[in-house]
Amino acid sequence: MMTGSPEGSMVYVAVGATDLRKSINGLALLVEEQFELNLFGGSLFAFCNRRRDLVKILYWDGSGFCLWMKRLEQDCYRWPEDGEEVMAMSERALSWLLSGLDVSQAHGRLGYGSVS
Repeated sequence: MMTGSPEGSMVYVAVGATDLRKSINGLALLVEEQFELNLFGGSLFAFCNRRRDLVKILYWDGSGFCLWMKRLEQDCYRWPEDGEEVMAMSERALSWLLSGLDVSQAHGRLGYGSVS
């Protein structure tokens, strides 16, 4: 998904609102000190603002930090609110979230046991 991020990277989403006036250093401190996660393990760290119209994603590409940002001009993200401080998800689930889907609902493959 992100240039330089390993295929199948784990995604950690900061639940609720984050002050997105923070840039790389401030967000990196959140990841290390508050969430106690490894910044250099190839994971993506996603944050959303209070108005739910701006997302920042921080990741290490092997030689430096990258900060990806997306701002919606209309509507808002259906950002997770409940649960722990941080939610782990797949890149596929992050893609759904960035497309406007509610990741708290099941968006998986249908499982069939028989055709009869």
